[in-house]
Amino acid sequence: MRLQLRTWPEVEAYLKDNTGIIIPIGSAEQHGPTGFIGTDALCPEIVADGVAAETGAMVAPTLSIGMAQHHLGFPGSITLRPTTLIAVIKDVVESLARNGFERFFFVNGHGGNIATASAAFSEIYAEASLGGAGANRPPIRCRMRNWFDSPGVEKIQDEEFGAANGSHATAGEVSLTYFGYPEDGQRVSAEGKLSPEVAPTGTIYDADDYRNRFADGRIGSDPTLATEAIGERLRDAAVADLAADYREFLAES
Repeated sequence: MRLQLRTWPEVEAYLKDNTGIIIPIGSAEQHGPTGFIGTDALCPEIVADGVAAETGAMVAPTLSIGMAQHHLGFPGSITLRPTTLIAVIKDVVESLARNGFERFFFVNGHGGNIATASAAFSEIYAEASLGGAGANRPPIRCRMRNWFDSPGVEKIQDEEFGAANGSHATAGEVSLTYFGYPEDGQRVSAEGKLSPEVAPTGTIYDADDYRNRFADGRIGSDPTLATEAIGERLRDAAVADLAADYREFLAES
């Protein structure tokens, strides 16, 4: 169930028996010639909806813009500064906590968010430890899981793509978006093989450095291997793994 499709009395009723909420978090950045700008937000959103269907959880609006400064050399990419993203995460969590949410399970689709989200969680905990949080606020717990490195997902990606999955504009994440948005996937996947078929790998720094090193945006990947059918399998595997993790998170003392 999506929060934005519920009324406030429905949310109030949910909170009588449930204090957990799933928050998809991603990014708006280039994903090579055959991947959507919104890949890193669309993927966790697809997975979060599946986890919610399995567990009865509520899903918050997707945080669809992340920390992606290194992608700004490619048109369409958008970034938040790390300090801005920390503030956004804190405000979202504390807004929901004010009315009774306690467990915040972030489903992440972008590696560049990991350090910043961890810092945001530390800031939230520090406010409670230092006495800055309101006395009426419940005990907050935050957890973030990357859909793309759950055990079931990694197994499928290894079997289907091997090393050609890569680390950015991966065949796995592109497959999942093609499953979620098949008509758009058919449009952008029609170009055939890329050159080189498997992109180079290496370290990235700022936006100009990225564009100079990886001209088409891919890192180590061949996303032309992506298919809608594989995307469905990845969705099912991610949902199974993260639903179990979410239930364990709620049960944690």
